[in-house]
Amino acid sequence: MKVNKNAALIILAFFAIYVIWGSTYLFNKIAVDEIPPFFLAGIRFVTAGALIFGISVLSGKSIKISKKQFLNSVFLGFLFLSFGNGTVVWALKFVDSNFAALEISAQPLVILLMMWILQGKKIQSMSLLGVFLGMLGIYLLVSQKNILEQENAILGMLMIFAAMLSWAYGSLFVAKADLPKNYFVNTGYQMFTGGILLFILSLIFQESWSLPSSWSVEVQWSMVLLVLLGSIVAFTSFNFLLKVVSPEKVATNTYVNPIVAMFLGWYFLKEQITLQSIVAAVILLTGVYFINTKKTLKILNRFKK
Repeated sequence: MKVNKNAALIILAFFAIYVIWGSTYLFNKIAVDEIPPFFLAGIRFVTAGALIFGISVLSGKSIKISKKQFLNSVFLGFLFLSFGNGTVVWALKFVDSNFAALEISAQPLVILLMMWILQGKKIQSMSLLGVFLGMLGIYLLVSQKNILEQENAILGMLMIFAAMLSWAYGSLFVAKADLPKNYFVNTGYQMFTGGILLFILSLIFQESWSLPSSWSVEVQWSMVLLVLLGSIVAFTSFNFLLKVVSPEKVATNTYVNPIVAMFLGWYFLKEQITLQSIVAAVILLTGVYFINTKKTLKILNRFKK
């Protein structure tokens, strides 16, 4: 049976934001133990953006965009990358990678509440149940004694929540924003401008900069994978999906990301997975499921149109 080209692209794009993004928590955690967070994220996104522009030019794609498209790209680069990703990377200095992934799995809940607050979207009964379960799961996750006893753990939790708000608003904004029509070029502008802003933040916070040659082999490989897979492949997929499906559907990557992150963090970094974390994850992801039931998604899609 012949598969529709657009359908195949959507499937591949979902694989990228599900699995590849789940692994970025591990790579960021490895790198941030050696490199300052904003400097780390800045190098990642400026490098990825420059590579995207180079590939676009060599393949004959125009990177010319309008002033409005450029300003929108800068704004989204800040929301998604400078503040959104940079803050999460910073928070990884204080919390485990699997914890960060589990907290971020509440992203659909945040998007739904933001649609209610900013756009007046009525929350349906199934979604209300999902909100309740999501909040219960988050409470069980963050109330664990072994986590609260970690130095600056609460600060890390709050930083991740702030990043979630930034990503949620960006996900709603991008659906109707005037952006470059080519998803690859669109990603390049967001990456490059977001990375420049991260370098500025790095200078403001007086982070120490270093050359890649001084990094350990593990950090060098982590950065390569973050740039090529986590940034170029997954973020291009993310921008593509936000234009062809609803933002709530895109946010369902949070079903898989925590599972991938928990396994990789446990296997490679020996991060602890407690019974309470597992219970919290089940309750939280069940809540996300109710928020994203077929009926709810149809309502949200109709509202979006």
